[in-house]
Order: sequence, then structure tokens, then C-alpha cells
Amino acid sequence: MRVGFLLDQVLAPVPGGTGRYSAELAAALARTAAPGDGVVGWCAWRPEHRPARARRLPAPVGEALAARLPGGRGPVTADAALPGVLGPLRLGLPRRALATAWARGAGPTPTGVDVVHAPTLLVPPRRRGVPLVVTIHDAVPWTHPRTLTPHGARWHQEMGARAARTADAIVVPTEAVAADLRPFLRVPDGRMHVIGEGAADAVLRVGPDADDRARRLGLPPDGYLLTLATLEPRKGLEVALAALGMVTGPAARLPLLHVGQPGWGALDAAAEAAKLGVAAGRFRSLGRIDDADLAVVLSRASVLVAPSRSEGFGLPVVEAMAHGVPVVVSDVPALVEVAGPAGTVVPVDDPTQLAAGVSRIVADHALRARLSDSGRARARHFSWVEAARECWELYRRVKGSPAVSVAGDGRA
Repeated sequence: MRVGFLLDQVLAPVPGGTGRYSAELAAALARTAAPGDGVVGWCAWRPEHRPARARRLPAPVGEALAARLPGGRGPVTADAALPGVLGPLRLGLPRRALATAWARGAGPTPTGVDVVHAPTLLVPPRRRGVPLVVTIHDAVPWTHPRTLTPHGARWHQEMGARAARTADAIVVPTEAVAADLRPFLRVPDGRMHVIGEGAADAVLRVGPDADDRARRLGLPPDGYLLTLATLEPRKGLEVALAALGMVTGPAARLPLLHVGQPGWGALDAAAEAAKLGVAAGRFRSLGRIDDADLAVVLSRASVLVAPSRSEGFGLPVVEAMAHGVPVVVSDVPALVEVAGPAGTVVPVDDPTQLAAGVSRIVADHALRARLSDSGRARARHFSWVEAARECWELYRRVKGSPAVSVAGDGRA
């Protein structure tokens, strides 16, 4: 079976969590593919991208797939090359034109594949005989449209409705998202499937140069609070900043570090901190950092705070728990579901309760140790390899193919 997997979000200016999802799931699909199966990446036309070198393509499966793909597909690009994934190959339109065409149910689509998986709502038209699987990550465009631009909310709502009508299967990351979507999207019974996510190996692996990286990043040696999110309104960074002035006890000496790049909304984190009266040196944004740096930042954090107003999964929560870092999450259903018994839950948009939760964890060594242990145990429930195996089963189901055991190496 050949799966056409759309990788355009990996190349977006702000890939965000959906870019991470796209890259990790595609790579995990390649790792768990049965003999004769393969994954072909596709993206919008980007003439500035250099051709991928042949050594980046998988063999022998990649060579066999390439030989069976029709001509005229455009050269591959190296910018989103993933281990074991063929390509990505380029479609015939740039991203903006492609999004416009697909919103109208027209335009080029992946060819020479048995199933197409769109890991975001940039969804191609369904081709006859080629099942379409679409991942919808959250219900934000319907439940919290004001946290998006008006155009963004409208586009997501329209593409979500199109996916509900045309897709053979809708994948969501949590039961919470499934419940939130049901009042808005008419997805036939049996077509919505909950398949979770996982923490990337590279984010879990702390290398021998960790001390050097910590010094270069300027990480406080005595601990810090951490928030990990794209800078946009629904992530609630201003709630974390407001809470910073309310923490008590040993937590009062800990600064807050932010990791993530700017998104929409022109949120100036430093200006917001100044407006809230956060003392100089108590807050710093590291911006976007690579996975090796992120592993070090996560491993040395005292507490992760996730004060989001809405989420579909909450990948930073899993990553922090895997490192044994206690997490404090807002009471949005997806975060509560993912954190499980390992999370400290506080009301959304309530900096006072967020500060109290953080203060209690930092001051109580026994509580911190218990949350660390339960977090590690909870994180083991989430795996990209397991997600990929469930997706392979789903692909075979929508294609009507007999189930086969996959040959993955079993590494999470």
C-alpha cells in the first residue's frame, strides 16, 4: 500500500504543533511500514527549494514506489525530507493557490498512491477510488473562533465541513476533540477515529553536551517555570505572566521561560510582561529552538505551565511529563485528558489558581516527586509508533485491504 502524505505544514513559516505532527507521524509511518508498503510525501510547489538528493530517499521501497509513480509530478524537495519517506514531491500550485483551489474542490492531488492522508485541514479533493483520511486537530475554529483571525476561522470551518462530507475517515487526537466536533460537523458514525500523538525521540534525548547548551541558552541553574507554545492569543501566555507575580514561597524566585515562535495576533511577550509589572529578569522568551536544545530546556524545568484557552492535544504536556517535569494545565478537556492523574488542573483564565498550583508543587518536595513519577508513567501511554500502527490499520480499513502485521522496530 502506498500512502500519499501531505507535508506542506512542515514547510510553513510557523509550522507549530501541526507541523510537528505531520513530520513525526510521516516518519513513524515509514518506520512501521510492512514489506511492500511505503509513504510518499507531497507538498505545494515551491520553486526555490533545491532537489532532494537520492541518498535521502528510502530504498528499496522508495525506488520501487518511484518507479510506479506517474511522470510529470515535479521534482522532490529536500526541505521536508524525512527518513524513510519518499520525497516530498511537489504539486502543481504554490501553497496559497493550492489552498484556494482545494477550498473549491479543485486542483492537483497526489497521484500514484492508494490512500491520501491530509494531516491538517489543507485537504485535497477526493479522487475516485483513492480513500481520503483527514486529521482535525481541535475544535477551536468552531468553539473559540475569536482566538483566530476571521479569515482563518472561516477557512477552517469551511474546510472542516468539506472534510466531513468527503473524507473516508476523520482522525482526531483526543476524545475531547471528538466530543467538541460532533455538534458542528456531520461525520457519519464510524468515520471518526481517536488516534493520539507522542513525544519525539529527539526531544527526549539529552545529549552529553547538555551543560554547554544550557550555558549557551542562559538557563537559570536553580530552576525555572516553562511554557512551550506558539505566541498567539489562545495559548494564554498573558495568564502565565500574570500568575508570575502571584506565586509564593520558593516559586517566587523562579523566572518564567517561554519557547516558541510568534504566530498571529502580534503578541509582544516582553511588552505584555512589562504591562503586567513583571520584574526585569523574571521572564524571557527563547523563541524557536532546535530539538536538542528543547530536550535540555525541558529536562531542567521545575514546572511546565500550559494555560491554554483551548487545545486539541497538548504535545508539550506529554514532552514535559516524559522528562519527569510536573505540569499545571488549564481545565480545557483535551489537556485534562492527556495529563490524566499526573496533571495539576486549574481553571482556564485564572492566574490566581495557576500561581497557587505552581507554588504548591515547588514548595512540596514529596508532591513534586510524586508528580514526576506519575508523569513519566503517563507519558508512556503516548507513542508516535503506536499512532502510526493505528493509522496503517485505518488505511487498510478504508481501502478495504486485508489487515497485515506491521514490521516496525517497536521503538517509541
